[in-house]
Amino acid sequence: MKASHHWALALGLLGASVACAQDSWQTQGVVEGNLPASWQALKTQMRYPDSWLSGQYSDFSAWQSHSRQLLRQALLTPESTRPFSPQTLSEEDRGSYTAQKLALNITDDNRIAALMLTPKSPGPHPAIVLLHDHGSKFDIGKEKMIRPWQDPAKLASAQAWADKFFSGRFVGDELAKRGYVVIAIDSTGWGDRGPMVYEQQQALASNYFNLGRSLAGEVAYEDMRTVDFLAGLPGIDKTRIGVLGFSMGGYRAWQLAALSEKVAATAVISWFGTWNGLMQPGNNVLRGQSAFYMLHPGVSARLDIPDIASIAAPKPMLIYSGGQDKLFPPQAVEEAFNKVHKVWASQQAQDKLVTRSWPDLGHVFYQQQQDEVFPWLDKWLKP
Repeated sequence: MKASHHWALALGLLGASVACAQDSWQTQGVVEGNLPASWQALKTQMRYPDSWLSGQYSDFSAWQSHSRQLLRQALLTPESTRPFSPQTLSEEDRGSYTAQKLALNITDDNRIAALMLTPKSPGPHPAIVLLHDHGSKFDIGKEKMIRPWQDPAKLASAQAWADKFFSGRFVGDELAKRGYVVIAIDSTGWGDRGPMVYEQQQALASNYFNLGRSLAGEVAYEDMRTVDFLAGLPGIDKTRIGVLGFSMGGYRAWQLAALSEKVAATAVISWFGTWNGLMQPGNNVLRGQSAFYMLHPGVSARLDIPDIASIAAPKPMLIYSGGQDKLFPPQAVEEAFNKVHKVWASQQAQDKLVTRSWPDLGHVFYQQQQDEVFPWLDKWLKP
């Protein structure tokens, strides 16, 4: 065959392959707003091999230790060695309890302010770490949970927030009246640790990564250190430390229960689901920005959301969701509820797990919910 014929044949084959390739190559890499074109294929690869429900583990304690270590390593945050060295900045008498604003070394790198409420009754007291929400409202953080003082602007802002989400009540003050020591801190970006605007969040998170750290990891580790701080205070029963959080604080609550063995009981309000259910076009977690406060690279390929919460089993946990909550689709919530119930049941601890969807409520923690959560905490944290 002449060379010219070889070239003609090669060009013909090339032309055919080009025509075929035009029908198969990727011409759009970003779909549905913010998702990679391969997102559905990637989701099928999220098989959660480190889940207790994977069937790969037979020793629950060994699984807990392994999964807790996996999550802890993902925080990209070293252990702190400096003492907390708390200092009282101001205080207010509130009748049956005292309010204090403290400064403390929450890590080796950050000395921050905290609000703490302490009953006047004799101790040792049970204690609760309160974890604030996101809400794209950054002027207040800890003040969303504990009523502030000496700052009329913050008080007005905090009261408006309480009116919108908590039936006008400050959750921390309600718990202090019931005999709990209560503490709340600001995560980076909120309250005394701002200023922050919504559009800054991704840049802040990327700069943490550039510094070899993680924004979400720092939030999680500071929550762990808050528990450690309480556990070391005189007048507190370190075996009776609970955690309560709303919205992003709910995420932080089940995450903290997974990370810290010092947490005795956990109440999660309005942040629960499965990654399969949340990773859907239009869902809030796909918007980026606020998601970086809850993003540990690689973990979601190994553990689903309820898998992480289940590291806390068989300790008591309560998880509430609103049936009208547009951020957390009912199917995603129900799937997650089913998963955690399987784990607690495997440890003969179904009586220690409460899950409930409130059909008529949205993304809130109203008084009717509080009136069930507070006695539940009493059941597990009071002698």
